[in-house]
Amino acid sequence: MPIAAILDAIWRRPALWEKLRGLVRLTGYDTTDWVRSAMYRDAFTFIQSLHPEKLDVLEISGGNQWTRDLTFKSYVNTEYPGFDICTETLPQQFDLIIADQVFEHLPWPYRAGRNVHAMLKPGGHLVIATPFLVRIHRVPIDCSRWTPDGLSYLLQECGFAAEDIDAKCWGNRACVTGNFRKWRKRGFFGSLKNEPDYPVMVWAFARKAKDA
Repeated sequence: MPIAAILDAIWRRPALWEKLRGLVRLTGYDTTDWVRSAMYRDAFTFIQSLHPEKLDVLEISGGNQWTRDLTFKSYVNTEYPGFDICTETLPQQFDLIIADQVFEHLPWPYRAGRNVHAMLKPGGHLVIATPFLVRIHRVPIDCSRWTPDGLSYLLQECGFAAEDIDAKCWGNRACVTGNFRKWRKRGFFGSLKNEPDYPVMVWAFARKAKDA
């Protein structure tokens, strides 16, 4: 059987795929997409500081990245565009909302940000991450890119105070060029050196005011 067919069969069985990823990680090989590796390290550290076992969490179009390594009090996942964050809200509020690689695909990110803000409990947190120096990927559309300053201003327009937003970026020229043709895993050798003028990923942690 060709290698491609074997990999496709494994990919179609999520439990087997996760077990294989775990075995590969034991060798020291980083199976995370290189463009996201630094962001995930920072975001996981941040969420751990919030005591995730106490958090009611909503993820906008989630995968298994967060629930694989974190245990939350409760976890709800919506799928865009089936659940349109630009026009819809859920009736409950959450301690933490995660929007990972979603906002670049939204036609109306300001409206979505306002809806996120409305669904956060007072004092709740948002973790948002978007790509910057990567190729266009239409899922189903690709609309926006933000620098850290731009992402901060967007979140301020959505209701978060400037002092409650921590916007960051990571990237380097090797990662920029390494992802021209395909989404590369960091592997053994993907450098985590940060060259801020060549960001491939931008993210922010934002906190809703307690009296909001």
